[in-house]
Amino acid sequence: MATKTYQIGVEATMEVIGGKWKSIILCHLRQQPMRTSELERAIPQISQKMLVQQLRELEAANVIKRHVYQEVPPHVDYQLTDYGQSLSSVLHSLCVWGESNIDRRREQGEDIDLLHRDDL
Repeated sequence: MATKTYQIGVEATMEVIGGKWKSIILCHLRQQPMRTSELERAIPQISQKMLVQQLRELEAANVIKRHVYQEVPPHVDYQLTDYGQSLSSVLHSLCVWGESNIDRRREQGEDIDLLHRDDL
């Protein structure tokens, strides 16, 4: 196997949480385990296909785990692994920065809404 080389550490981070949706999914899962349908409601802009793809990639990276309850009908939820929990402070920092950015843009006159603030 060839050696993988990164120029800086953030490249390795972005390889795991990069893209439009993964960090958003992870921020929701920091709060509590969630079912696919709950994530779809929490992130209405994401398609079901994209959500499932992103969940699979995060699971393959061992950042989240999928728990299947043996019930009828089947019940599946997702939650952060211990490894995924190690991203919590990074995700919190991204949320806080984003909230400050929204506040700054509002002060400059932009009409912008924020539905939820990060309370963790």
